[in-house]
Amino acid sequence: MKKIIAVIGGRRVEKPLLEEAEKVGRLIARNGIALVCGGLGGVMEAASRGARSEGGLTVGILPQDHKRDANEYIELPVVTGMGIGRNVIIARTADVLVAIGGEYGTLSEIAFALQMGKPVIGIGTWEIKGIIKADGAESAMSKALELLAT
Repeated sequence: MKKIIAVIGGRRVEKPLLEEAEKVGRLIARNGIALVCGGLGGVMEAASRGARSEGGLTVGILPQDHKRDANEYIELPVVTGMGIGRNVIIARTADVLVAIGGEYGTLSEIAFALQMGKPVIGIGTWEIKGIIKADGAESAMSKALELLAT
């Protein structure tokens, strides 16, 4: 069964974090791992763009009612109509989560993941007990691959 990494983060983030998100997406795809995200803009779009540029599978768990709301790099949109409730689905679906920046929506995804015992790797995100810090995309991916191998 294909491994899945979720990339979570805000819609409004600084350019350096968007660049890291795109790198993470590329590295996920290069390693044959599927990417799941919220399917919208910002970090989600950057990571999806990176993964698709390497031929990777991108899945967007959308809060809205229509597939057309997904960013252009989402290959498989999952329409939930659940608003922020979809954050539970993202956390439950992923084997590992990479949090990049983010605000309260990202915080909720982190909290759900940690409650479920899922590892969360953070790049410039919330300072919370349980988050594995990474200083960039390569570091995050190295840590993710270690976790997926166990």
